[in-house]
Amino acid sequence: MKHLRMPRSRSLVYSIAALLAALSFNSAYAIEPFVVKDIRVEGVQRTEPGTVFSYLPVKVGETFDDAKATQALKALYATGFFKDVRIETSGDVIVVIVEERPAIASINFTGIKEFEKDVLKKALKDIGLYETAIFDRSSVDRAEQELKRQYLTRGKYGAVVTATVTPLERNRVDVTFNVDEGDTAKIRQISIIGNKIFSEGDLLSQLSLTTPGWLTWYTKSDQYSKPKLTGDLETLRSYYLNRGYLEFNVDSTQVSITPDKKDIYITINITEGQQYSVSKVNLAGQLLLPEEQIRTLVTLKPGETYSAAKLTDSTKRIQEQLGRLGYAFANANAQPDINRENRTVAFTIYVDPGRRVYVRNISVVGNTKTRDEVVRREMREAETGWYDTDKIKLSKDRLERLGYFKDVNIETPQVAGTTDQVDVNVTVTEKPTGSFNIGAGFSSAEKLVLSTSIQQANVFGSGENVGIQLDTSSLQRTITFNETNPYFTDDGISRAVELYYRTLNPNILDLGDYEIKTLGAALTFGVPFTELDTVFFGARVENTNIDITPTSPTAYIDYVNTYGAYSTALLGTIAYQRDSRNSALAPTSGQFRRVYFEATVPYQLKYYRTGIQQTNYFPLSKDYTLSLNGEFDYGNGYSGQSLPIFKNFYSGGIGTVRGFETSSLGPKDINGDALGGPKKINGNAEVLFPIPGTGNDRTFRGFVFLDGGNVFAASEKITFGGLRYSTGIGLNWLSPLGALRLSLGFPLNAKPDDNIQKLQFTIGSGF
Repeated sequence: MKHLRMPRSRSLVYSIAALLAALSFNSAYAIEPFVVKDIRVEGVQRTEPGTVFSYLPVKVGETFDDAKATQALKALYATGFFKDVRIETSGDVIVVIVEERPAIASINFTGIKEFEKDVLKKALKDIGLYETAIFDRSSVDRAEQELKRQYLTRGKYGAVVTATVTPLERNRVDVTFNVDEGDTAKIRQISIIGNKIFSEGDLLSQLSLTTPGWLTWYTKSDQYSKPKLTGDLETLRSYYLNRGYLEFNVDSTQVSITPDKKDIYITINITEGQQYSVSKVNLAGQLLLPEEQIRTLVTLKPGETYSAAKLTDSTKRIQEQLGRLGYAFANANAQPDINRENRTVAFTIYVDPGRRVYVRNISVVGNTKTRDEVVRREMREAETGWYDTDKIKLSKDRLERLGYFKDVNIETPQVAGTTDQVDVNVTVTEKPTGSFNIGAGFSSAEKLVLSTSIQQANVFGSGENVGIQLDTSSLQRTITFNETNPYFTDDGISRAVELYYRTLNPNILDLGDYEIKTLGAALTFGVPFTELDTVFFGARVENTNIDITPTSPTAYIDYVNTYGAYSTALLGTIAYQRDSRNSALAPTSGQFRRVYFEATVPYQLKYYRTGIQQTNYFPLSKDYTLSLNGEFDYGNGYSGQSLPIFKNFYSGGIGTVRGFETSSLGPKDINGDALGGPKKINGNAEVLFPIPGTGNDRTFRGFVFLDGGNVFAASEKITFGGLRYSTGIGLNWLSPLGALRLSLGFPLNAKPDDNIQKLQFTIGSGF
């Protein structure tokens, strides 16, 4: 029997060794060529024999010789499955004998506190080390280095990682990484050298990296990170360039760590240069539009101190204006002409519009639930149409306002091989559009007040909205069914249907011996007449029944005696709505306005109600947003009637004046029970800000607020002195359980008969 054998420990060495051994074998033990009658494989445990056969260059019935033996050895070693391979011949039979490498049975960690084990396992899998993989010592070595790198990103420069490999039965091994994490290195000092114009304190306040402070345990800003330092250097550069220091430069940075690897010192060397003012801004190139029109887009003016931000904004505005005309690849580049003697700089903005571009295809990806047509009908850019940056932006805004997606991204890559075509690629990330919401508030009277709703804003991905809402407390219950089709017609006319049943029973809490039951239905159509503006027309029918006793409040007894216990109202409604918010989920700019008017036809009840709501969002910075909301509602009767008491407006609680019990403000009867009123005014101011450590996540924001509002009787005048005011803090969070809104309100001018409710929240669960 003749054989070839070649054990080695590295795949590269395997190949070389196999070749050398084969050459040696050829010279010493040449195989007489023969026709193969059978092939046997021995030594396999996990590997299928068929896998071995697939790498052999010979089959039964073919001739086997030295060249094919060498080729077989090289192929089997190259798989990495085996640490030893032999090829033997017995007569006209080939016997392949292998010794498999062990498989990794498990990967374990000891001493891990900084990371979740699943996170580390994923990082190791990316470099080829995972359970069931073939064991390779070099992969374990790389894994040690990867784990050390992960700890360096957390500022743990003293972390020690040691791998232990334990053999197991059935040719398996256990790999355990023993970790001594050590202490986290902190930034003890950041020094800036070379600054003369601005103080070191002013410059350090621009950086995200800091020395340890009272909140750095949470923000981790005192832990060194090279990407963070790179970003801080760019922030520092922008700070100077936006203040006229055109030749500012970061000369060098030094990052040093103490021998005990606990403290880090950062030194930044800068050259400020001179401050420059703008002497002239010229326009050149192919402008396409009158120069006067292009010049209005330039925000950097002669005589001003140079600002890189204004210059960038100017070139961007020019490119966007040309983009509106179809020139998707327009360029506007500013070339400086520096006069160091006069400390002035002149700019020439060269405009190159390129070729006019049209849209070839619009594709939609990521909509695993939402139908393609629901996305496409919001697109204002069209296939075969000229490219328009405004239409692209408007399309993105409309998709975000749907509330169906966590993220919307639109890219416009150039079509390969062309100079005048782009594709519009819309990528969306679905979010739960169904919700099960629970609202709660604490009250000395009603204790826990609950509200529940099941709402699906995108039924079967169709864009239709269907929901059932149930509000329940010891005082009142409401059940409502609603259905909205935003595209009842192809041109965007919407239709909404609502059915509801409400009961109010204050007698349960000894707040008044009466009960109101209302059954109603409504049909509303919305007609858009611009991209942002919609007019609504509708009709509503309501049946109301009031049950009273001799001990009921006088206001209700008087109403029943005057108008009867049972009544039917037929109402017509008209409303106007404008919505230019940049997001329905977490807006940072734009406005929402709604004006409505409803009135009964002259039947049993004769009244009307009207109102207006205006909400504006102002971006104070990249992270901070100011929200201002104002509401006014008014109602009255006609033909000698007054506004029905059960149609009064109410105020107090989340959505109106926080810190006061829900619907508790305004006129009260002799027992102190809130009656509401025909006039309501409400105002809210909020400053929303990110929670430290959450980055730019707009779904998790805190806010401070100032509320003011009240309800007034028909005979009362609305005065600022009659309003109730409150202030406080709160939290908005689109949590895994759903949307959470929590507020802690403190009344500023509460009266003795006001009901206080400082803590209020709503929380929902998405599905």
